Amino acid sequence: MTHFVYGGERKVPLQGVALNGAKAATGLMELGIGEADSFATLLRNDICMLETMIAGNQMGAYAVPVNWHASGEEAAYVIADSGAKAVVVHADLLPVLEGRVPDGVTVIVAATPPEIAAAYGLPPEVCAVPAGAVEWEAWRDGFAPRTEEPPLQRGSMIYTSGTTGHPKGVRRDPASPERQARIAELALRSFGIRPDACCAMTGPMYHSAPNAYARIAMTLGCDLHLLPRFDPEELLRAIDTHKLSHMHMVPTMFTRLLRLPDAVREKYDLSSLVHVIHGAAPCPPDAKRAMIEWWGPVIFEYYGSTEAGIVTIANSEDWLGKPGTVGRPQPGTEVRIYDDDGNVLPIGESGEIYMNLNDLSDFTYHNKDDKRAEIERDGMVTNGDVGYLDADGFVYLNDRKRDMVISGGVNIYPAEIEAVLHGMPGVHDCAVFGIPDDDFGEAVAAAVEPQPGVELDDRAVIAYLRDHIAGYKMPRLVTFHDALPREDTGKIFKRKLREPYWEKAGRRI
Repeated sequence: MTHFVYGGERKVPLQGVALNGAKAATGLMELGIGEADSFATLLRNDICMLETMIAGNQMGAYAVPVNWHASGEEAAYVIADSGAKAVVVHADLLPVLEGRVPDGVTVIVAATPPEIAAAYGLPPEVCAVPAGAVEWEAWRDGFAPRTEEPPLQRGSMIYTSGTTGHPKGVRRDPASPERQARIAELALRSFGIRPDACCAMTGPMYHSAPNAYARIAMTLGCDLHLLPRFDPEELLRAIDTHKLSHMHMVPTMFTRLLRLPDAVREKYDLSSLVHVIHGAAPCPPDAKRAMIEWWGPVIFEYYGSTEAGIVTIANSEDWLGKPGTVGRPQPGTEVRIYDDDGNVLPIGESGEIYMNLNDLSDFTYHNKDDKRAEIERDGMVTNGDVGYLDADGFVYLNDRKRDMVISGGVNIYPAEIEAVLHGMPGVHDCAVFGIPDDDFGEAVAAAVEPQPGVELDDRAVIAYLRDHIAGYKMPRLVTFHDALPREDTGKIFKRKLREPYWEKAGRRI
C-alpha cells in the first residue's frame, strides 16, 4: 500500500518525498554543507519542510528550523549563530530575511502553496518566487539523488530560548544505528504512532515535538496530513473526511475546540481517533476532562522538553484517577526531585525536577557549553520546573523555577523582552511576567517604571517592542509604576506583580 503526504489538495507519495529529500541533499552538499554542518529553514507546514528534514539526515547535517513568527532580528540571530550555510524560505516569509542574511549564505526560495496562502489570507504576489531568486523545486530537481550510505544522523537543531540572553540551539551528538533504533522505539511508545496510522500535523514543525512527530510518522510510512494552520472546525472536518487516527496537540487547541457550538461538534464523526497526545503546557483540568468525555479515552499527556525528550506519559485512565498528573516516567527514565541545596527530596515534597536522557543522544547548547552545565546535576538535566512524585511514581507540576511564560504551548522568556525594553528611551526599569488568559493559558504582561519626569503609554511601548520582537511575545497588558516592588537585594519582586492577577482568576502561580 502506498502512503502519502497530503498538503491541501496536493498528494505526494512518501517515496517521492524521500527522493526529493535525497536530491536536495546532493544540492546542499554542493553548497559546501557536510557532516555536522548546519542549514536553516524558514518554512510553514509544507511538504518542502519534510524534504529538508530528510536531506539533513542524508548528509548527517543539522537542519535548523527557524520560528517563522520571529522578527527579522531574531531569525537573523539563529541563522548566524547556527553557522547555517544555506536557508530555505517560503516566498511570503522572504521579507523577514531582507538585508539580514550573512554573506556567503545561499538563500533558496520555495513558492508558498495555495492552501497556506488561503489559510493566512496571503495575496498571490507574495507567494510567488521573485525573479532572480533560486527556486526550490527547480534547484532541487537539478541534482541526482544522493545514494551513498548516510552518516550518523543528528536530526534537527531546535533553538529554545533561555531565561537570559539569546535562544540556544540544542545540538545532539550523532546517534549510532543501535541508538537510533532505541530512540525510535521510545518515540513510538511515547507518541503511540503505528505503521497503519493516519496522522495529522496540527502544530508548526519548527517546534521540537511536532518536528519529531513528523519524522516518526515518515519513518513508519504513515499517511501524514499537513494542516496549514489550526482551525477547530477544520480539524474536526479533517478527522471525519480523512479518518485521522493520530495527532499531537497543545491545550489551547482543546479550549478552542470546546468553544464550538454543540451543533458544530455533533456534525463530525470522530470515531477514527486512536491516540491524541498533548503537551508543551499545563492543561486546565476542566478542559482535559471535557475532552476525554467528548473524544473518549484516546487522550494522552506527556511531560518533557527539547533537551530531555519525552519524560512521562499519562493515559486518560491515569489522569482521571489522578487529576493533574503528567504521568509516570517511561521505562528507563528516572526522575528525581532536588531541593536548592542539591538534596534528593522524598515522596510528596516539592522541588526542582531533574531527569536522565534515557536513550537519547547527549546534547550541548551550540556555542554555549557553559549553559549546558548550568542545567545538569548528577548526570541529570532540568527544565527548571518544580513539582513532586507521589507514592505511585506519578509526577505532578506545581510551579516553575524559572520565569518562563507558556502561552498557547509556546515558551516565552521574559528576559528577552525585558532586555529590549531596557533599551527603550524613557524606561528606567521593567518586569515581564505571565498572567492568566482564557484562550492561551497565559499571556504576557509588562510592568514599566518610567524614568523620572517621563510619561509613557502602552501604545508607545508596544510600538517600540514591535520593531524588535515577534508578535507572539508582545505583552497583552502594559502597566506603569512610580516604583516597582523590590526585594532587599534590589531585585524586582515579580511575585507581588503577578499575584493579584492569579488570585483574581482563582488559579495558583
